[in-house]
Amino acid sequence: MPMDMVKARRSWYFYDFANSAFSTTVISVFLGPYLTGLAQDNSNSNGFISVLGINMAAESLFPYTVSLSVFLQVFTLPLIGALADHVKSRTNMLGLLAGIGSVATMLMYLVVGETYQLGALLLVVANLAFGASIVVYNSYLPDISAPSDRDAVSSKGWGLGYLGGGLLLLMNVAFFLSAESLGVAESDAVRISLLSAGAWWLLFTLIPYRGLRQLNREQGKVGMAAVKVSIGDLKNTFKDARKYPQTLKFLIAYLLYNDGIQTVIALAGTYAAIELDLAQSDLITAILIVQFVALFGALLLGKAASIWGSKTVLLGSLILWTVTLVVAYGLPVGQALPYYLLAAAIGLVLGGSQALSRSLYSQMIPKTQEAQYFAVYEISERGTSWIGTFLFGLSLTVTGSYRISIVALIIFFILGGLILARTNIRLAISEAGNEQPSKV
Repeated sequence: MPMDMVKARRSWYFYDFANSAFSTTVISVFLGPYLTGLAQDNSNSNGFISVLGINMAAESLFPYTVSLSVFLQVFTLPLIGALADHVKSRTNMLGLLAGIGSVATMLMYLVVGETYQLGALLLVVANLAFGASIVVYNSYLPDISAPSDRDAVSSKGWGLGYLGGGLLLLMNVAFFLSAESLGVAESDAVRISLLSAGAWWLLFTLIPYRGLRQLNREQGKVGMAAVKVSIGDLKNTFKDARKYPQTLKFLIAYLLYNDGIQTVIALAGTYAAIELDLAQSDLITAILIVQFVALFGALLLGKAASIWGSKTVLLGSLILWTVTLVVAYGLPVGQALPYYLLAAAIGLVLGGSQALSRSLYSQMIPKTQEAQYFAVYEISERGTSWIGTFLFGLSLTVTGSYRISIVALIIFFILGGLILARTNIRLAISEAGNEQPSKV
């Protein structure tokens, strides 16, 4: 492989390393409790707050804000994808989106007292920019990897992302736990942690921003010309998607099993706190275990895909996800060690199943339209993640049991796996006009 392509590939890996700090430090651990606490401090006697004239329970602010940002992505990501397929400099686009997201994250440091609405606004902006930048980032995958080594490249990117997110989270958790001894208030420690996540995101984005410039197009659109041609192309993309029925079948399978994955991630903490009666420190420890084990899981499953094929390994990971949920049903109350072991099992299959899904999908989409199709992929990942949580809530309402509800999520992995098993990957690659890899 030419040295310039090696450099581009290594640079690409680092964007996952950069942006994962936002997912872990901001979304998973610190911002939700902090923003909810501010809203509660400013609520009325009934525990309600008013945001843009809309009354809501203070505890609803964070999930509603996340939901709003995801809803807006359904409309913005396709346009971002179409733009990325036409602009002359994707690196400028990636840098702009990462800059907006990271600056919005750093500005969360200013969210104190009655400014919880500012925190909600910054979260919407940051999460929108985060999702949009991922679309541009993913579109580089076919450019930096041949079909036969795409699984390995995608897995290394995911693995490095878990490493980056885990490292900063580990440092921030250590700082938070020692804040009192350092003379720092807990609220200030949270704000400093949020600031660090934005700074980390911005700093490490400089590596792909510089290293991927060689992949900018010699011919491309700029300014409003890019927007106009992108809107027109976007309309054609939705029409042309029907030409790739096997790709659409894979996307439906991904929608289902990924919804199961995202629901497990979202509700694992609630399950541990309410059903297993574990402390907040146990939950943070489990998150760290997932982050670092997922690094090795992504690399391990990527290696396995080179031997048995990505479809076979992906199907195997869905079986492991199913087994994990069955094990979760039987976890004892008040014991952290079994929960840590479960977190390690989740980490093992989490990174690999996500990395192989991305690389497999990249084989089945038409050239020159990668970003547009990855926008649809991101929407499938983010825009439908409410289905699993709805099923969990419905099951909990009917049965009154968190344990039965968590096991009910198995249906997503079974249905997704069955549809994936019936997807003809090589036919999908041929329909998209792409080169066949040695193994699928």
